[in-house]
Order: sequence, then C-alpha cells, then structure tokens
Amino acid sequence: MRTLFFKSPSPSPSNSPSRSATQPSSPRRSFSDSLMEENIEIAQTLITQWDSDSSSYTNISSLFHDDRQEARLYLKSVKDLQSAMQHFLSSQDSSAEKLIIAQNLMQSAMKRLEKEFYQILSASREYLDAETVSSRSSKASARSSISDLESESEDESRATTESVSAEEQISTIAMSDLKSIADCMISSGYGKECVRIYKILRKSIVDEGLYLLGVEKLSLSQVQKMDWQVLETKIKNWLSAVKVAVKTLFYGERLLCEQVFAASDSIAESCFNEISKEAAMTLFGFPELVGKCKKLSPEKMFRILDLYQAVSDLWPEIESIFSFESTSAVRSLAVNSLIKLGEAVRTMLMDFESAIQKDSSKTPVPAGGVHPLTRYVMNYISFLADYSEILGDIVVDWPLTISTPLPEAYFGCYDAEESPISIRIAWLVLVLLCKLDGKAELYKDVALSYLFLANNLQYVVVKVRGSSLKYLLGEYWVEKHESKVKQYASNYERMGWSKVFASLPEDPTAQISSDEAKSYFKRFNAAFEEAYKKQTSWVVPDPKLRDELKVSVAKKLVPVYREFYEKHRVGMRRECGEDSLVRYAPENLDNYLSDLLYGAANGGSVSSFSSSSSSSSNSHGRQGR
Repeated sequence: MRTLFFKSPSPSPSNSPSRSATQPSSPRRSFSDSLMEENIEIAQTLITQWDSDSSSYTNISSLFHDDRQEARLYLKSVKDLQSAMQHFLSSQDSSAEKLIIAQNLMQSAMKRLEKEFYQILSASREYLDAETVSSRSSKASARSSISDLESESEDESRATTESVSAEEQISTIAMSDLKSIADCMISSGYGKECVRIYKILRKSIVDEGLYLLGVEKLSLSQVQKMDWQVLETKIKNWLSAVKVAVKTLFYGERLLCEQVFAASDSIAESCFNEISKEAAMTLFGFPELVGKCKKLSPEKMFRILDLYQAVSDLWPEIESIFSFESTSAVRSLAVNSLIKLGEAVRTMLMDFESAIQKDSSKTPVPAGGVHPLTRYVMNYISFLADYSEILGDIVVDWPLTISTPLPEAYFGCYDAEESPISIRIAWLVLVLLCKLDGKAELYKDVALSYLFLANNLQYVVVKVRGSSLKYLLGEYWVEKHESKVKQYASNYERMGWSKVFASLPEDPTAQISSDEAKSYFKRFNAAFEEAYKKQTSWVVPDPKLRDELKVSVAKKLVPVYREFYEKHRVGMRRECGEDSLVRYAPENLDNYLSDLLYGAANGGSVSSFSSSSSSSSNSHGRQGR
C-alpha cells in the first residue's frame, strides 16, 4: 500500500510576514495509521472471501476443514482487524468511514466463526464425547502446542499427533479449533454468540448421555408408589450408571468447558453450570428420594447401603468436578442424599432390632436345632459387617441408648467413640441371645433346652469367625462366647446323662453282691435306653460341637461302665445262666453314642440293638457291632 503525504500550499507574501509562520493545511499520516489500514485491507480480502452470503460454496464449506493454514490466517486477520479498530477509536483524527468498514467486516467475520463453531461442535460430536475428552486430559500438557492453532505449523501438528489414535487426533484438533474460535470471538466482544451455541449443543449431549445410562427424573410420589422389585431394579441401574456419569460424563464435560473457554474462567463456569447442573441434580436426586421412602423394611437395608457407599466413594470427584459456586446445589444435593440415606439406615436398624425383640414364635424348634431367627439375624448381621466402614460413618453420631448397663464381659473391650459400629453389632447379637434364652424355656426337657442354647450360640460364634464380624467384635468377644457354648454343653451333659452316670456305682470295681450288681445293670439299662431313645431324635448341626459332646459323654461313661462290666459280667452269667441283664458291651456303647445328635434314630431303637449286642457279647466276648 502506498503511503501518501499531502503537500502544503506556498504562502502569499502579503499575508505571511515570515517563513516561520508557514503551517501545513493537513497532518502527515503516521506509520501506525498506514499499518492499520493495511490490516483492514488484508482482513477485508479474507473475510469477504469466506462470507457465507458471497457464494454458495462458502455457504456449505468449512474454513477449518478445507484449509487449516487459511483458517490460521483468518483468525490472525480478525485479531489484526480488532487491533485496527482499537487504534482508530483511540485516534482523535480517525475516520468514521474506516471504523464503519472495520465494524462491518468484524460482524461478517463473527458470523462466519459462529457458523464454523457450530459445524465443528456438530460434526465432531462423537469425538468430543466425555470418555474421549477425559482420557486425553492426562496427555494434554504434553500436546499443549496443538491447542494454539495460531502458532501451530503443519510439521508440529503431525509430530504431535503421531503418537495418538485417530479418534484422539480428531478430538484434539476439534478442541483446538473450538478453543481458537472461542478465544477470537470472546476477545472481539462476541462471546455471547459463541457461548449460546456451545450451551445448546453440549447440554443436549449431556442429557442424552444420562438418558442412555438409564437415569431418569422421578418424583417422590413416583418412587413411593413403585413396587420394591421395580425400585430395586432402578437402584441397581443407578449404581451402574453413577460412576460413569461422574467420572466420565461430568468430568469430561468440565474438562471440555475449561479447555474450549480457557480464555475466561467465568464463561467456562457458566457453560459447565448450565450444561451439567440439571442432569447432575437428576442423578443425585434419586438416592435422596429413595432415602425419603417410608416403606423401607430391614430387608432393603443393603441396597440403601449400596447407594450410600456409591455417593460416599464418589464424593471427592463430586466435590472437585462441581467445585464452582454456581454448582454448589449439586454438592449440597449429594450431601443431602447421604443424610437421607443415613437416616433411612438408622431407621431400618431400629426396625431390625425391634423385629428381633417382637418375634413371637412359641413353637420350640424340633430336636433343639438352630432357630430360624438365629440364622436370619446372623446372616443379616454378617452382611452388615461388610459395610462396616460406611455404617461407622452413619452411626458415629448415633450413640446406643438403653435403660440398663451393658454387660461388661461383652462390651468392656469397645470404645464407644472409636468403635460405634462394633458396639451396635454386639448389641444386636445380645438382643438375639436374650431372645433365644426365652425360647429355650419352651422346651420341657431341661437337657434339650441347654442343647438348644449350645447349638444356637455355636452357630453365632461360627458365623462371627467366618465373616467380617470377627474384625468388629474381636477375639475377646469370640472367646467369651465360645466359653459360654462350653458351659451350655456341660449343662446339657449334666442334665441329659446324669441318670445314666448315677446308675453305676461310684466305685465300679468294689466288691458287691450279685443282687446289687443285678440292680445296677437294670438301672443302667433303663437309664441308658431312656437317654438313647430321646437323644437319637435330638440334633447338633455343627459337626465339631457334635463330636465334642459325644466324646465328652463317652469319656465319662464308657471307662466306668467297662470296669463295672469286667468285674461283674461273669458272675451275672453264672448266676442267671444268660446275659439278658448285660445288654451292652463297652464297645457297643461307643457305637450307640455315635448314633446320637443327628436328628433321627438312624441307629434304630435301643431294644433292637440290645439283643444283637447281647448275642455279640456271648459269642465274641467284647467285640463291638
């Protein structure tokens, strides 16, 4: 462009007394003015060329897709045009005509860039999904040069994208272009137009993403009216969706907002808020609604705990992703969902305890076996133990309040502040054991009632040892209750076998008359047959406890009986001429005892075995069955 200088007219001798008074009639144009005019001319050439209204080709084509080198020049020319406008605005002698031309060009350029922005967002939709964006975020710093379209060379672009996948390359280029356009439009004062398009398109993508994850907006009345099976299905689906929604969908969207609108933190926040807030409120509104339900029975506890754990585990990400002041409602809703779910869990724990205490079954468990209530409660509690960490959070500010002091033997090892969940679990077990004490009184046979208590407490102890309960209740608790099992077993043995033990003389080798020996054999036969007949129908489900009980009885009974048997058997045969009174060889007693506590007389009746054992003892001496 040529630079023109205006020449001043010569002064008239009559009008000008001296040369020093001569002044030019128009100012010299400065170099900066000339440069700004040149910038306008260059911008006019490029902007007019890509004016959507100038030709059908430019109306359907994409500047950034067709010629990336020219796209960089286009952005530079817009930047230079902006500088020219600012220069002329600040110049006192600026031409209004130049400003009008520049302003019209700027509007045309913004219209073009707005269209390019829309086209890139639309065309790259599948490559700007949250998963792709979030996965490339860790590599963004290493490829930061590509985000600056204006300074990127073709060689640099190729070198930067060689190490990434085709999808990542497309995503990277699209994000780079979007950022460059956004930077340009925002710096030119046209940020609103850019933001409007971005919010509309990206919000639809986030909403669609949440819909595809199966998350829907529900009201409290809708949740309240659902059958549990339907609600449980929705809970399972939500649990599968929430991690993806938080760590991929919302995280990726925030990254995209911050990268595209890196030029303005406030715009990035505004975009993320309007795009994601509604979807996030829908997502975290669901667990809050479930927590508000009034029909949650203790059996539904574990799904509620799953919801609580999911939100709790994701809280660091929630707090980070929705850290803006404008998205504080999302954080508040997530916290409130934890509060409501925690309240629901506490209510269900109280209902569970109440259900144990209110169990009104009056029929004794056949054969003194494990009560269904014991199985139900211990299975339930062992599952609770798997949630001990979050249950600890839920009950930490919910101290156990009871009217009577806790038994020191069972609760003395727990610190109420350090182990609130341990105390709560120990209390539930104690409530169960107290209930079982009452149910033991339903048995008419005292020995069977003690066997019932031993069976049920053994089930409790084994359940504790084989689950996470052992870490909550501790070894001290287990040892105390194992000792109690042994006490119940000892009482069973004493009450169930005392008549049999008493039927033999204190000194089995003492010299007594044949009539006395005959009387002892008769009493032993009657007592043993009575005990055997009853206890073949009794049951001890736990193999270890069953063997321990039978071994203990055998150790106390068989040696004494053997001594008495060896001392007086021959005399009985000589006097009576038969062994009708000596029905059992010592070895036979072990066999009979082995039949016990299986819940059925699988060894047959005692009378059927007495004749065979008598015959056996006649023909084979002390040979067992």
